[in-house]
Amino acid sequence: MKLNLGCGMNRRDGWHNVDNSPVCQPDQVWDLEQTPWPWPDSSAQEFLFNHSLEHMGQDTKTFLAIMSEVYRVGRPGAEVSINVPHPRHDNFLFDPTHVRAVTPEMLMMFDKEKNEQWVRASVPNTPLGLYLSIDLQMIEATMILDEPYLGRFRAGELKAEEISQLARERNNVIAECRIKLKVRKPAS
Repeated sequence: MKLNLGCGMNRRDGWHNVDNSPVCQPDQVWDLEQTPWPWPDSSAQEFLFNHSLEHMGQDTKTFLAIMSEVYRVGRPGAEVSINVPHPRHDNFLFDPTHVRAVTPEMLMMFDKEKNEQWVRASVPNTPLGLYLSIDLQMIEATMILDEPYLGRFRAGELKAEEISQLARERNNVIAECRIKLKVRKPAS
């Protein structure tokens, strides 16, 4: 099973499209903030949150429950694709339904291997993977630049280090984060 979670109007063929709004005509109407989810353990091979995860989990306990459900429902090795607006972009800031900033750094807190490294090094990051007994490994994080930065980067006028510095100092440098996680758990 492939789950397109919070599909909105972006239904995908070959996927189980889920949304809390019947207006979207999903395959299944379900409020993803309500846990447990209605799918069995280790039943999904792939997840997609395409501009939807930032709409969920304003309450921390709810967000942690959502991430725990991804782990529970995901098969070993399941891929989790998350596309979100960058939290310092107008696309995130202007939408009143965006309730949670989602960044690669935040999602790394669900990676047990990283958590164990942080504990050994006394790094003050919260080891959420250890606390929740879940393990979601970061396999890729791509930042999509907004114009004029994308054009200037492609033309060689800006280097990656300069983009990183600008993204820390300014809004609207990075438009979107595309993140891939992998469910890391033993086969049952």
